[in-house]
Amino acid sequence: MTLKLGIPKGSLQEATVDLFRRAGYKITISGRSYYPSIDDPGIECLLVRAQEMARYVEQGLLDCGLTGYDWVIENDARVQEVADLVYSKTGTGKARWVLAVPNDSPIKTPADLQGKRIATEAVNLTQRYLEKHGVQAQVEFSWGATEVKPPYLADAIVEITETGSSLRANNMRIVETVLETNTKLIANLNSWERPETRGKIEQIGMLLEGAIRGVSKVGLMMNVHKDSLSDVLSTLPSLHTPTVSTLSDENWVDVMVVMEEIEARDLIPRLKNSGATGIVEFPLNKVIP
Repeated sequence: MTLKLGIPKGSLQEATVDLFRRAGYKITISGRSYYPSIDDPGIECLLVRAQEMARYVEQGLLDCGLTGYDWVIENDARVQEVADLVYSKTGTGKARWVLAVPNDSPIKTPADLQGKRIATEAVNLTQRYLEKHGVQAQVEFSWGATEVKPPYLADAIVEITETGSSLRANNMRIVETVLETNTKLIANLNSWERPETRGKIEQIGMLLEGAIRGVSKVGLMMNVHKDSLSDVLSTLPSLHTPTVSTLSDENWVDVMVVMEEIEARDLIPRLKNSGATGIVEFPLNKVIP
C-alpha cells in the first residue's frame, strides 16, 4: 500500500525538502509539477498549500502531511498529531500569529477592537480569539500584503511573524500574541488506525524529529592516552556521556561525544590542553534518542 504524503508548497517547501534529506529521504521537485518524486517506493508525494493540508488529511485524500499547527486550528481539522517539528523557512524557531496595529493607533488591548475592522488570512483563528475576549469586530479575509492595510483599509491586523521585522518596517506594533505555531506532521485518523500505514507514518515522524535534533548538534571524536583520560572526561560537560573505545595500542582510547555545536568551539581548546589529540568535529544528520 502506497502512503500519500503531503509536502507544504510555498515558503516551507525548500526547508521541508532539506529536512527530509537530512532524515534520509531524497525528494526531487521538477519544474511546475505538483507530484515530487521520492526515493521510497512506499511513499507518493503531493505538493499542497500548508493552508489546505489539514483539510485534505482530515478527509483522507492524504494519509499524512506537514503543516502548521495554526492551519490545523484554522480549519478545525480532526487529525492525529504525529510529530512536533520546530523548523521554519528561515531557521528553527517558532512563529507567532499576532494582533498588530499602526504605531500611532489608540488600540492598546483586545477590548479596544470592539466594532473595529480586522484584516487577516486566519479568519476563524481571529474570530475565536475575539470570542475569547468577548469582543465583536468585523474580520475580513486578506489575500496578502496585510501589513499595509491599516489604517485606511483596516484598523488592525492578525498576521504571522517570525521576527517582527516586516511589521516594524511597516510602522506596526504588536499588541498581543494570538497563537504560537510551528510545523506538525499530522495523519488522517483512519490511516493512523491501520497498522500498515501507521508504522510508515511513525517511521517518517521519528526520522524527521531526529533530523530536527541534529541541526544544532555535532559529534566530537578524539584520541586520548589513558594517563590523560580522567582529565579529558572531567573537561566534558557533565550532561554528556561519552563513548570510550579501546584502540590497537592498549595505552590509547578513542572518545566520542555528542553535544550542542555552540559548546564545541570553547570545549575543543580545553580538550586539547587536557591531553586529547586528533580531535575531529563532525555534523549530525539525525539524533534518535
